[in-house]
Amino acid sequence: MEFKDIVNRDLVNLENCVDEPIHIPGTIQPFGFLLALKAPDLLIDFCSANTFDFCGLTYEQLLGKSFEEVFGAEQASAVKRYVLAHENIPGAPLALALMNKVFTCTIQVSPDQYLLEFEQQQEGKLQVADLYNQAKQLAVYMQSAGTLKMLCQSVADETRAITGYDRVMIYKFDENYNGGVIAESRCESVEPFIGLHYPHTDIPAQARELYLTNLFRVITDVNDKPVPIYTIADLPGKNLDLSMSVLRSVSPIHIQYLKNMGVGATMSVSLKHHDKLWGLIVCHHYSPMYLTSDVRVAAQLQAHFLSSQISVREVAEEYELAKKINSSLDELVSLIFSGDDIPIDSLIHQKELLTICNASSVIVVLNDEIYSQGNVPAEAEIRKLINWLHTYNSRTGFSTSNLSLLYPDAKKWCTALSGIIYYSLGANINDCIIWCRPELLEDVTWAGKPTKPQTREERLTPRTSFASWAEVKKCEGQKWQKPELVATASFVNAFQRYVYLVYLTKEERKQRQLNEKLREANVELENMYWIGSHDLKEPLRKIQMFASKIISDESAGNFDMIFHSVKRMNDSAQRMQLLISDILSYSRLSHVDEKLTMVSLNEVVTSVLEELYDEISALDAVKISYGDLPDVSGATFFLNQLFVNLLRNSLKFTRPGVPPQVSINYEGETFLPESGDPEQLFYKIVVADNGIGFDEKFKESIFKVFTRLHAQSSYGGSGVGLALCRKIMTNHKGYITAGSVPGVGAEFMLYFPR
Repeated sequence: MEFKDIVNRDLVNLENCVDEPIHIPGTIQPFGFLLALKAPDLLIDFCSANTFDFCGLTYEQLLGKSFEEVFGAEQASAVKRYVLAHENIPGAPLALALMNKVFTCTIQVSPDQYLLEFEQQQEGKLQVADLYNQAKQLAVYMQSAGTLKMLCQSVADETRAITGYDRVMIYKFDENYNGGVIAESRCESVEPFIGLHYPHTDIPAQARELYLTNLFRVITDVNDKPVPIYTIADLPGKNLDLSMSVLRSVSPIHIQYLKNMGVGATMSVSLKHHDKLWGLIVCHHYSPMYLTSDVRVAAQLQAHFLSSQISVREVAEEYELAKKINSSLDELVSLIFSGDDIPIDSLIHQKELLTICNASSVIVVLNDEIYSQGNVPAEAEIRKLINWLHTYNSRTGFSTSNLSLLYPDAKKWCTALSGIIYYSLGANINDCIIWCRPELLEDVTWAGKPTKPQTREERLTPRTSFASWAEVKKCEGQKWQKPELVATASFVNAFQRYVYLVYLTKEERKQRQLNEKLREANVELENMYWIGSHDLKEPLRKIQMFASKIISDESAGNFDMIFHSVKRMNDSAQRMQLLISDILSYSRLSHVDEKLTMVSLNEVVTSVLEELYDEISALDAVKISYGDLPDVSGATFFLNQLFVNLLRNSLKFTRPGVPPQVSINYEGETFLPESGDPEQLFYKIVVADNGIGFDEKFKESIFKVFTRLHAQSSYGGSGVGLALCRKIMTNHKGYITAGSVPGVGAEFMLYFPR
């Protein structure tokens, strides 16, 4: 039978370090030995080279044989019972007697293989009372520690007391996996590491992944020579996954790294939070250090306890921050919805607008107008920033503590604006709100200058200097906390409703003004009526009277009387001309020139139907329908008048005994020769009814003022409605035409420019 070792002899360098297969080194540390058994018959398939040192048998004597054949049926049965009991969940170490020696055996179970790791059983086994006391001490920590950092410090102290290491650190990762020492317990002879930071390259990505898979790693002596693992040479590329192994040897790069630090032995336990690597409990000893499996279990218990408390403590600290923030948020929301007419500028200058997220300044852009509080960049720079923000994230919002990484121009304003929370308000393209923080100018102390090579142009070697190196972080603000982000999102929601209410209030005020103008216009129309019925008639009567005198027999030869009569006639004509001129001038002055905006015709028609509800309800079996209408450029008030007149016209000229039917439909886009622009497209809207109709020869005259096709006694009205419709369409640069079949109905075609 031929045997071979599975040692990974590939040279680790910059070209392959990020892909180093650290889970299959093919070697173990020498403080125990390893057997890998095939399932389910327990044939020994892998064996470490140091078995003779522990049980007096070489790997050649073990490989290919069954575990029962070598060590006896009782020990084989114990392994099988363990496997059945812990098929899915790893159990506590198992005590096995091999060759008259008692070993502590850690077993990792997989479908095809059982990995057995043996360590000589030591004196001083941890008792149940010890575990009870440890659990009780953890409960004390939980009650007495006011913050997560205080709890970390207690765990570091207790872990050092249990293990006896020279130094125990709680090491926390940031979002980029740079690490910082947030708690430390040490003997007096070693220098402190508390507050030091380590670059993310010190723990490569594949090592972090392995920390998530196997939460525990121990190195008993950095100077130990790794022990190779052997197997039967029956298959090419045969290997053994040691991801969950206790004895697994580590990368030579990491061993050299520890030697450069002067460390002789280490232990680390992972701290997980939301299935991510939150940090590590890292233990250093400055000489070789071996811990029994019982002590290691006790140390892991500390880590599990701390991991379980991370969420609780972070939520508690967030709650305390949220309590302070929410009082400011409540003040703002109460102010917004107090019912008082608060100007936007006044609202932006409320101090609570900054304290809801502990910002130093805020910028609000509404309808292209910029409002701000605090130290902000110049207006031109703000406009450049909001244009970039709209392009970068137009629909929602985002936050960053270092804007210059995304927007390099921001480096110019780091003292005022380094971190931002941005929300688009959505009303107009650039409407937004931005909370700002200045750069923190934080002094970060690294454990050695963090210049470990990260490019292929440099060679990878473990850092040889761990002297403290200070760096000043520039253009980076304090990180935004979750309660601050939640508070700003809540305010933005309330603020958007507030802006909408302000808009509605303005619209209501505008509507009242229009109604008032309409009332005044009605009064003015009445005045014009009296002018037409009285003042204009009076000059005509005088002209008629003096003309009669001139043509009478009495006037013959009476030059003075003729002259006097003609003069009076001329005066009356001039007065009539002046009255007409005044009426026309008055009409021009009363014209309302509204700014055109995009208007939904669907909304206009809906509004008109609501306005005419009573008139429509008074008719029997009336049916009014409309399809999906386009948005057009127009003035809402006049478009409303347009459809009111058209619908009233259709509802007035109905056939006796025939239920009125009116439809309003969009018939697409078309060109109009009469527009004079062959490239201008028009939206075509058709308003059709089933009324009495009219003769086609009147299709133009019906749009003239005071033109009536029917007797006043038959159908009421002033004869002005359709004239107003044409005037409105003309003001909108559009056209209106009509068509009809008498006794069948009428159609009015509206053409709005696209």
